[in-house]
Amino acid sequence: MPTQDDVLGYFDTLSNWGRWGDEDELGTLNHITDDVRLAAARAVRHGRSVSCAWEVAVPAEMERSTTTCPCAADMPGAENMPVSAFHNDRRWGFSSERLGITFHGNTITHVDSPCHLFWDGTMYNGRSHSLVDAATGSAWAAVTAAANGIITRGVLLDIARVRDVPWLEPGQGVFPDDLEEAERRQGVRVRPGDAVLLRTGYGRFRHEAGEAGGFTQAGWHASCLPWLQERGVALIGADTPQDVQPSGYEDILMPVHAVSLVAMGLWLLDNCDLEVCATTAAELGQWDFHLAVAPVRFAGTSGSPVNPIATF
Repeated sequence: MPTQDDVLGYFDTLSNWGRWGDEDELGTLNHITDDVRLAAARAVRHGRSVSCAWEVAVPAEMERSTTTCPCAADMPGAENMPVSAFHNDRRWGFSSERLGITFHGNTITHVDSPCHLFWDGTMYNGRSHSLVDAATGSAWAAVTAAANGIITRGVLLDIARVRDVPWLEPGQGVFPDDLEEAERRQGVRVRPGDAVLLRTGYGRFRHEAGEAGGFTQAGWHASCLPWLQERGVALIGADTPQDVQPSGYEDILMPVHAVSLVAMGLWLLDNCDLEVCATTAAELGQWDFHLAVAPVRFAGTSGSPVNPIATF
């Protein structure tokens, strides 16, 4: 079990600063080469696709304003439209929305880009937090760095299944031995460029009992970070917000978030719903798949809501 000093040392020993150049904003997404994407395509053996995202509740998790207009020609301001066909066609109407959403947190499925977290005021690759502006967002390592999508092989490691429990209890961590036992039982091995999705079973709990309150959860333990670096993992996800809480370290609230995003440039996929993915994997006897994650190109933003698609 790493001590707190060991984990603090990860900021140096696991650092990828400069590894892909001083101007690099992709971090571990550099592991996803053309060959890795081709290999991901070969993981499609059944043609079945499943979502790994939660549905966003309205209005609980979103500010929403919907406009409906049964006949567009009757809407206010229609008389000022310069197109005659707009007035003449009286059969078409429309609906439109204005949405406001805070996606970081413990409920909405989203991706974190490296600028989401600072450590001692510094972001990935040594950039200052001052590059993030309240008006314009981040000028460094924003989600738009992944504008071409995160397309790679996904590997589901079902730790709840390995431990033969419906779900891990809040506060239970997942350790490297758990990861390797899941690999052994599932007949799969994590390799460079993969996205690793961690199932604690919290998705099942959330479906059956609703969201858990507080700031206690199962998740990755900090001891997994060297394992992820050694394997060359490009992206990690979980059915919780990643870090086991409490973290076990008095002075480091979220070591997985902090070391991953700041030191490693390891992108995170928070709050996945992995239940259908897990049942599909078990039914097909296939624990790897083609994974497609397409962040919205929000300029200067530290992440994006996403709907990750696993295709078996």
